[in-house]
Amino acid sequence: MQKKREPVADSLAPQYPIESVDNALKLLLLLGEQPQIRLSEATRYLGVASSTAHRLLAMLAYRGFVRQDPVSKAYLPGPSLTGVAFAIFGRIDIARSAAPVMRSLSEQLRETVHVGMLDGASVRFVAAVEGPAAVRVASRLGRAMPAHCTSTGKVMLAQLPQPELRALLPREQLKRITSHSIGSRTELETELAGIRERGYATNREESEEGVASVAVPIPTRAPGLRLALNAAAPQNRLAASRYPAVAAALVAAAKEIGDQLG
Repeated sequence: MQKKREPVADSLAPQYPIESVDNALKLLLLLGEQPQIRLSEATRYLGVASSTAHRLLAMLAYRGFVRQDPVSKAYLPGPSLTGVAFAIFGRIDIARSAAPVMRSLSEQLRETVHVGMLDGASVRFVAAVEGPAAVRVASRLGRAMPAHCTSTGKVMLAQLPQPELRALLPREQLKRITSHSIGSRTELETELAGIRERGYATNREESEEGVASVAVPIPTRAPGLRLALNAAAPQNRLAASRYPAVAAALVAAAKEIGDQLG
């Protein structure tokens, strides 16, 4: 169970607080810290009756801020909450915020680096710095690709609970970009379990022949907003033995970028 989040230090309590509004906002804040909420958990967290917590969640669902998984009955971020997150994100110049860290990382690794954003079942590359080598992976800035075919996408999919993953990818068969792409949801779920265990994702010619990459998640506070950082290289320069060292550099840089974005 999460500890209750304290009010912002320099904020003054309203003269006439509305408890129901406060409790609804507490649930949204809780949903920003974990992927889903169960009714029993909301009841304990707020210290209210189960019927009260249910009414709060029902109203949030009515307005699209949460949605209930039909199988697990847990509450997940809804389209309105995700929409707010993306609207806020749209006002953040991520390329400018992340650029110094990405340039430093690219120089350190001597390879191309990207920031990707999960957009449904796709990954959209929103920032890029090409590596300094003459032979390098070209920038994918602005491109969208199936998330399961990229290290950037897979590391973000690995953060989703299974019901949400299966809602995004309802069919067992998955589209392949190359002969190395993952072709089934079962195979993907096995891959995602390994990613969760080691903390980073890899891609070896799954999105483009001759290209390999490593990716890690970027920590963000916005509910429903998922970002990741990758390093991409010609496959002959990115042997499996390099993955842990590259991932360690990415984790440090991802934390810096997350801190910049707030």
